[in-house]
Amino acid sequence: MSDIELKVPNISRISSASPKTRKFARELGVDVNQVSGSERDGRVIEDDIKKFILSKVKNGSEIKESKLNEIKNEFEHSDFGEIEIKDIPRVKKLAASYLVNSWEKIPHVTNHDEADITEMENFRNSLIDNYTGEKIKITPLAFIVRALFVSLKKFPSFNSSIDDIENGKMTLKKYYHVGIAVDTPNGLMVPKIRNVENKKISLISKELKEVSELCRNLKIDKKELFGGSMTITSLGGIGGSFFTPIINYPEVAILGVGKSLKKQLFINGKFQTRTMLPISLSYDHRIIDGAEAARFNNDLKENLGKNFAYKLSV
Repeated sequence: MSDIELKVPNISRISSASPKTRKFARELGVDVNQVSGSERDGRVIEDDIKKFILSKVKNGSEIKESKLNEIKNEFEHSDFGEIEIKDIPRVKKLAASYLVNSWEKIPHVTNHDEADITEMENFRNSLIDNYTGEKIKITPLAFIVRALFVSLKKFPSFNSSIDDIENGKMTLKKYYHVGIAVDTPNGLMVPKIRNVENKKISLISKELKEVSELCRNLKIDKKELFGGSMTITSLGGIGGSFFTPIINYPEVAILGVGKSLKKQLFINGKFQTRTMLPISLSYDHRIIDGAEAARFNNDLKENLGKNFAYKLSV
């Protein structure tokens, strides 16, 4: 009787992982069956998924870099018409490496929402100096800075940095230094408003003007561009609604603010005119998940909404 060769069909590997770990992998777009588990019998845990993503990011960066080196323009720009060659502003050249680092190393997710700031704007526009009788001018950004601090205090993971991902360590900051993206002729700069928890809105507004002027005149101390809790980038003075801001490394989140606009909303059985502020929250998915980001946005909207302005001294 001749030997019979048994052919076993090629069955793809199925990894062992808890439902929570599988959900974590799905949220990050990872096939858990491609991840090697570090636990007993190859069981996959969340740290294995994080390391898997890191390895892919590193390999992807090398591949992209090598491909970029291979690609060359077949024609010169001047072959198609008149051109002018200028130096890239120094501030933009310095910022470029930080932006690329953030975009390549941080898994960005952006949550878009709208905050009803009707009461806040009514309050802001009603501020009068008791001594002179003149109107007090305070930028809406000062209110947003203060509102952000309140939410950061409630959600400490947003006021953190991941400096040691390999060993699973994160730094939770006990200070509240809010970064403000300042548009200058030389490029974008992000100075910090320090210790906002101890400052009135009027002082925050004053400091916003001061640091913006220092940035535009290139007189800001380099150290003031570092050591932030979270950054706010606002297009409100220019226009536009939603966008996808890049996180300012080593922070783990950034708040993008658009231009406020009047909208008709159906509230309590009738249409009402409300002032709505578009907000875009980008966050690091390694430390913040979608549910936590949504809760953070809801809290921020509440801080910017009814009663918020009246809880704070100007």
